[in-house]
Amino acid sequence: MQFAATLPVIGMDIAKHVFQLHVVDAETGEVTRHKLRRDRVTTFFANRQKSLVAMEACGGAHHWARTLQTLGHEVKLLPAKHVRAFVLRDKTDARDAQAIWVAAQQPHIKAVPVKNEQQQACLTLHRMRAQLMKVRIMQTNALRGLLYEFGIVLPEGHRALIKIVQDALAKAQEQRLPEVVVVSIQDQLRRIDSLQCDIDQLDKRLASMVKQNQHMLALQAIPGIGPLTATALVSTATDLSS
Repeated sequence: MQFAATLPVIGMDIAKHVFQLHVVDAETGEVTRHKLRRDRVTTFFANRQKSLVAMEACGGAHHWARTLQTLGHEVKLLPAKHVRAFVLRDKTDARDAQAIWVAAQQPHIKAVPVKNEQQQACLTLHRMRAQLMKVRIMQTNALRGLLYEFGIVLPEGHRALIKIVQDALAKAQEQRLPEVVVVSIQDQLRRIDSLQCDIDQLDKRLASMVKQNQHMLALQAIPGIGPLTATALVSTATDLSS
């Protein structure tokens, strides 16, 4: 970011509806604060000279970084934990914007690389997959615990459980496991199967993304690295040389 060192710096605190900007005139030292509604941000920067816009690397930051870069501005995303040290007194949006402005000019704070849309899309799929995995694990753990109350011990792990659960239920029915429990367990298994189908579909989409990205293909060529690791690494690390 050395090429942006001579640009005027704007500290911007982003939010869902109202953005706060902190600007200091390099010649006079005059401080200007702007409060912009979300729908006015693009227009404001479209009519402003090329600047270095600094933001915390939080939710929505990569979207705004790409938008501002399209308008010709340079963008510096900062780790939130490093900005926090420059917040004076009580936390407000204006003070956050000021802290971002100060932090942006600290040479020891390393910027977070801006993610492109493909990387953002890839991370979206990974987060959806992680959520589905969490729900599936909750469902299988609950199933395991409920059946244990009837003396049915199921193995750890999704695949091992699915492999023997139907046989275990059949044996339990012979031992007069209540029919209402059997029917409800079958419903639970269908929910688990549906979750697994959704996870498998996301896996296919991630594998398809690998074919469109040279960095992901190169990583997948390394023994032990599959589509999930390759897509996650490239999308998270952004700049592999770093």
